[in-house]
Amino acid sequence: MHTVTLIARVAVMDDLPALEVVIRRAIDQLQTGFLTPEQVRASHQVMGLDTQLLRDGTYFIVLDDDDDAVAGCGGWSYRRTLFGGDDGIVTREPDPLDPRTDAARIRAMYTDPGHVRRGVGRVVLAHCEDAARLAGFGRVEMMATLAGEPLYRNCGYRRLEDEVAVKVANGVAVPLVRMGKVLDSAVNGP
Repeated sequence: MHTVTLIARVAVMDDLPALEVVIRRAIDQLQTGFLTPEQVRASHQVMGLDTQLLRDGTYFIVLDDDDDAVAGCGGWSYRRTLFGGDDGIVTREPDPLDPRTDAARIRAMYTDPGHVRRGVGRVVLAHCEDAARLAGFGRVEMMATLAGEPLYRNCGYRRLEDEVAVKVANGVAVPLVRMGKVLDSAVNGP
């Protein structure tokens, strides 16, 4: 049996073209079965990458060591914005969070469809949680897709509220779930 080696590192702006391909593929292919075709198309207005995460140095890219392909990506944030990409409809809230009272944000998690079920999401979450913990946060929150919810639940996240629907310009509603987790006090190391 072939073992896949995943390598995670902080993403930089030069990674943006490759990240955009993975994000588009993930939205288009991994949401099917959870959303209607109209909702999948509308998801591009709700999801995506907020390049502030790249500028903040809080976004990770995961590479498959065999072929150096981008297997996935995701990040965390110390800013108020909970979800959404640069080109989306979600308003940015760049104010910093207070680690003593606020939860860090897990943001823009995507796995390339060719790398699903290989632990990519778990690698990204571990890096994000460890970084948030090192920054002094004791909790993390995210706005999860229905497709991502099973992974997050298996990683200790719980729903914080009922499913919400984010409506886009053409009236299509994209369902999302706010989830959260209390972080262990020890850092596991990426």
